[in-house]
Amino acid sequence: MSLTAAQFQALSGATDAQIADLERFRVLLTEANQVMNLVGPSTLPDYWSRHVLDSWQLIDHAPDALTWADLGAGAGVPGVVLAIFLKGRPGAHVHLIDSLGKRCRFLEQVKTELDLPATVINGRAEEQAITVDVVTARAVAPMDKLLGYAQPYMDRGAQGLFLKGEKAPDELKSARLSWHFKAQLHPSRLTDGRGHVVQVRGLRRAR
Repeated sequence: MSLTAAQFQALSGATDAQIADLERFRVLLTEANQVMNLVGPSTLPDYWSRHVLDSWQLIDHAPDALTWADLGAGAGVPGVVLAIFLKGRPGAHVHLIDSLGKRCRFLEQVKTELDLPATVINGRAEEQAITVDVVTARAVAPMDKLLGYAQPYMDRGAQGLFLKGEKAPDELKSARLSWHFKAQLHPSRLTDGRGHVVQVRGLRRAR
């Protein structure tokens, strides 16, 4: 499903100010993607569906969540999109965490220009002592490895909401060799039928 800005606005109920922020983010992402590998270039023409809708749908699964940690956040997806929609809500904050300095510089530029309720952290995801409502990630690592990155946040009470592709069921099966957890697979709002939002709670290492 390919969307225009107007179609996404009608679907999501986004305000004009949010659409303006998302459009500016599109320009910044397109410019930065010419000099570093943030997203697949072929996905940019479908920005409003592949990146914005894909990220925005997470709010459906945690509508009351105010604090988020986006692991491996270099492209700003989903973290920047979430911060745009959370802007103006008291107590809202998104931690954008990435281990590469050049990606963090891009995120800092976006955060500053759009005046987002966010903190950019240049470091390893699993080493951050942050308490949040939700920990999320997209296109970072297979589920068994991703859960290792997410464990410190989930130990402090976060739930996991991870954007995954068609291999999500197989990744969960492999992850259960190393982890105990409760998981729900939600179909993605993208209509190609392959994507999933993976909701994880009760994470602990298998003995």
